[in-house]
Amino acid sequence: MINNQQFRELIIRPSLKPLDLYSEAVEEVLILVLAQESLGLSYLKQVEGPALGPFMMEPATHADLWSNYLANNKELRYKILETLNLKLAPTQEMLVYNLKYATIMARVFFLRIPDPLPLASDVKALASYWKRFYNTLKGKGTVEEAIGNYERFIGKR
Repeated sequence: MINNQQFRELIIRPSLKPLDLYSEAVEEVLILVLAQESLGLSYLKQVEGPALGPFMMEPATHADLWSNYLANNKELRYKILETLNLKLAPTQEMLVYNLKYATIMARVFFLRIPDPLPLASDVKALASYWKRFYNTLKGKGTVEEAIGNYERFIGKR
């Protein structure tokens, strides 16, 4: 398991602040997703599924973000490519080996959700937000499990 404070300081903030996509609530929901989905970076590929990277983004979701959301948000698309020093949209495999890219794409996922993010200090609301929008109601994860994994990851348990 990776150190959560280092992930915040060395990956989340430097990845999102230059794109004006950072907030404390964003940081906390991403930490919760990381803690739940990859067990704090214990896995980079879903054990029995297609999801990839520290946030376990499915290839279909990755493709949809580029084909639909970012295709219609050219300014953000350009800023992301410029930040990553790329000319073309990255492949899904980059989610596995580029933590900056995986973080940006997890943030982009939440940008398209119309409901506002909960407060950074409201872990139960963040876990419910993750469940509703990221894991979905059909997903195997639970709010309680996400809270437990988050608390273990940040050292509360």
